[in-house]
Amino acid sequence: MKKYILTGLLVWLPLAITIWVLKSVIGTLDDVFAWFMVVAQTVLPVGAHPFLADLQRIPGLSVIILVAALWLTGVAVTNMVGQWLLNQSNRLFSNIPIVKSIYNSVKQVSDTLFSSSGQAFREAVLVQYPRNGAWTIAFVTGKPDGEVARKLPADMVAVYVPTTPNPTSGFMLIVPRTEVQSLNMSVDEALKYIISMGVVSPPAAPNSHS
Repeated sequence: MKKYILTGLLVWLPLAITIWVLKSVIGTLDDVFAWFMVVAQTVLPVGAHPFLADLQRIPGLSVIILVAALWLTGVAVTNMVGQWLLNQSNRLFSNIPIVKSIYNSVKQVSDTLFSSSGQAFREAVLVQYPRNGAWTIAFVTGKPDGEVARKLPADMVAVYVPTTPNPTSGFMLIVPRTEVQSLNMSVDEALKYIISMGVVSPPAAPNSHS
């Protein structure tokens, strides 16, 4: 009986966690959307309030609005006017005390991670950590620059070593490129391998190399 219960748990657990995560994300978006509706009610005429209340009752509308807003923002910043407005907003936030340190730090990280021309998290590798002879999966985040690069030998690489099973925390290491072994697996496959604590092994790639 224990065997069948565990088998059933393995079937339903991924679905239950997926539903819980989606429900949490949508719930957060609905709360933000409701806050915007409250603000809108203080600005728009009283006659528009019933319409705003009807909008709040539409399930999942906040997700649709978020996707549409992201798409429109992406379209807007591709022209000169949008770029000018973006530069002005960046300059505004960069001149506000306290806010500028948070905003600039988050912007630098997001530009590095999500830029189509960036190399962060584009390659999964093997590194020896926390000691020689013990290997773990890491992700290449770039090369040292500035003062750090000047104080280190040439051909060094920065890698991010995630923790298991939560890859959002980890350690940043700077190691010689010769001590890093490239992997053929994709970043998604490497993340699955890390989150599963080595249980979900990626398929073996043909003609693998070190």
